[in-house]
Amino acid sequence: QVQLVESGGGLVQAGGSLRLSCAASRSIFGINSMGWYRQAPGKQRELVARIISGATANYADSVKGRFTISRDNAKNTVYLQMNSLKPEDTAVYYCNLDYVIRDYWGQGTQVTVSS
Repeated sequence: QVQLVESGGGLVQAGGSLRLSCAASRSIFGINSMGWYRQAPGKQRELVARIISGATANYADSVKGRFTISRDNAKNTVYLQMNSLKPEDTAVYYCNLDYVIRDYWGQGTQVTVSS
């Protein structure tokens, strides 16, 4: 079993920045993929950013050029740097790590962007 603990969410004004962190209880070296998803009220969960092992990152069109997904293997942590935030980015953000045998989800962290 792997626990994922997310942090870094909060309230920010439009144009501001936040960095989300997803700390895993197991080494993330060799994971198949890592990703960030979000779910706004009344909407389905959607992919924000994802990296599959050996490939480049994929981003939702709505966040391209503003968000960056990265990792620190030494800290077993995955990050999502979010710049130029917009009110439409308001959602609960979830990280997802795929260890091949199964994948795991974080508990979610709320991001609220005020106009």
